[in-house]
Amino acid sequence: MNNKALVLFSGGQDSTTCLAWALDRYQYVETIGFSYGQRHAIELTCRDQVIEQLRVHFPAWSARLGNDHMLDLSVLGQISDTALTQDKAIEFEQSGLPNTFVPGRNLLFFNFAAALAYRRGLEVLVGGMCETDYSGYPDCRDNTLKSLQVSLSLGLDRPMVIETPLMWIDKEKTWDMARTLGGQPLVQLIEEHTHTCYLGDRQHRHPWGYGCNQCPACDLRRKGYELYKSAHENH
Repeated sequence: MNNKALVLFSGGQDSTTCLAWALDRYQYVETIGFSYGQRHAIELTCRDQVIEQLRVHFPAWSARLGNDHMLDLSVLGQISDTALTQDKAIEFEQSGLPNTFVPGRNLLFFNFAAALAYRRGLEVLVGGMCETDYSGYPDCRDNTLKSLQVSLSLGLDRPMVIETPLMWIDKEKTWDMARTLGGQPLVQLIEEHTHTCYLGDRQHRHPWGYGCNQCPACDLRRKGYELYKSAHENH
């Protein structure tokens, strides 16, 4: 029975929901974040606030929440020419993918997370990747992560489980999962303290949280929140 997990935690809605999911499921949980030259680096400040709020308002989870780790992966920003690592307009490429796709990002994240997990005796890696409401990133797909789980387990000669609790649910159901796990206090924590906006906008507050309300990440978060609120207002 696996009872120790490492959550890939960016400070966004999805990874915060996954952190709550892991804290509800595993006896001991650590977190890992990555600074890779993202233009929305404000998320790195938000992640500290989210962890602090979880510790204060959810004492049962706080008892299970261990160390937080931050890794410098600025080399990823150096080799990427994307709208997440450069000051450029968000648009679609000829490949059909948005230019917010950072090639190799999740592959690198999981490799570094697995190396840390190996050293610290953590058996499960938890990520917020989703193949339902997403921008088409190939490294968020279930098959990508299943194959990565096999490669990591073989390369480390130790079983390494990758869990993606949001893989088959949309953003409405992600808000609903947060409510199921932590009630309205967790929903409010996500609204106020998490960050999703690709442009790093923390000036404009909307019912669903802070953001520019125009980028693809804000669009997904807003639409999911509106569906979630509508469903619960009708009950």
